[in-house]
Amino acid sequence: MSEKQEALDYHIAQSEFDTNGKTGTLLTKPCTTSEELSLAYSPGVAFPCLEIEKDADLAYEYTNKGNLVAVVTDGTAVLGLGDIGHLAGKPVMEGKGVLFKSFANVDAVDIELNTKDTEEIIKIVAAMADSFGGINLEDISAPRCFEIEDRLKEICDVPVFHDDQHGTAVITTAGLINVLEMSGKNAEDLKVVVIGAGASGIACASMYKRLGVKNITMLDSKGVIHSGRDNLNKQKQMFAFDTDDRTLEDAMKGADMVLGLSGADLIDPEWVKTMSEKSPIIFACANPNPEIKPPLAKEARPDLIIGTGRSDFPNQVNNVLGFPQIFRGALDVRATKITENMKMAASRALAALAKEDVPEHVNRAQGRENMAFGTEYIIPSPFDRRVLVYVASAVAQAAVEDGVARVKDFDLDAYKAKLERLAAHLDGKI
Repeated sequence: MSEKQEALDYHIAQSEFDTNGKTGTLLTKPCTTSEELSLAYSPGVAFPCLEIEKDADLAYEYTNKGNLVAVVTDGTAVLGLGDIGHLAGKPVMEGKGVLFKSFANVDAVDIELNTKDTEEIIKIVAAMADSFGGINLEDISAPRCFEIEDRLKEICDVPVFHDDQHGTAVITTAGLINVLEMSGKNAEDLKVVVIGAGASGIACASMYKRLGVKNITMLDSKGVIHSGRDNLNKQKQMFAFDTDDRTLEDAMKGADMVLGLSGADLIDPEWVKTMSEKSPIIFACANPNPEIKPPLAKEARPDLIIGTGRSDFPNQVNNVLGFPQIFRGALDVRATKITENMKMAASRALAALAKEDVPEHVNRAQGRENMAFGTEYIIPSPFDRRVLVYVASAVAQAAVEDGVARVKDFDLDAYKAKLERLAAHLDGKI
């Protein structure tokens, strides 16, 4: 069977009572007697309605709001497929729902909007936001995605998070934190090159700046972004400075880190040889084919640390290490937003977990042996259930510290214990 046919069959109902697609509704209360029917709907349902009328926060107590995320797209930047339309993006949004549930037990509803109008998207999402505990914006093209997220964060009383921007930023920042520790370098002394000035590239570069990186060279399809260009949007202008570099080859000379968020085979192995003399790092995140394949890069520079978006190479940059657990932590403290501190807390938690002993079942899942913190293991495996405990607890604690949590008297130790039980449950151990 071809890969295409196998994937298509996966999305189709496999039995008479199954449904097409990948998600559905799971009832959490019984409805098998007349008494249960009266509690589920009329007349019993009126009581929680009236309680919520008096105090809107009680929606977290009496409805699924506190464990429900909307995955919203307009289909303009779907994976590497581009602007394929809102409905064609639905399988991806359902897939996000699968990941939310599988990795963090978060319920997600996919919503595909039949509009590309920025103002209309903001209006629609803002109007429905209160029904959810959080909003995950997905696959909305740049630069519109920046304005949509920024304005919704101001309007909405629940977290709004554009995963295309911040997911990769959180995970690559975790890797960078560990490389800095391993190499003894300081963030402020680094030269970082970012290939791709879309949503993810801008978000990653912004997060590196918060980590302390000062020297960031960014490239778009026209070459190096510099102060002499007059064709830059507001986001790109933040990374325009005086430089003689005009090409990727120029920019890579002496670079400590290169982040690829663009296309396949853009990095010549000869350019890798010109990078920093000590512990250079490349995150080549184009999928399915990275900007440079790890064997080629390592042949050019045996001391290179490299990660990709693929699971068949070490140091996979996989957004499933971020968004499910970030929302889990935010939902559990009933956060009103996801702050910069919460994102950095997630990065530091991932960096810390990579230094812990790797369980044998994670080695097996990755098809490797004796994985340990080092050049080929600077980012935890997505199959390590401890990611949930580390990231969600760090995010929740940061939300409390930032004053954006509705939950009072937060007990971090008790919450970690709860997450450990949840992780064991998701792993099928209880």
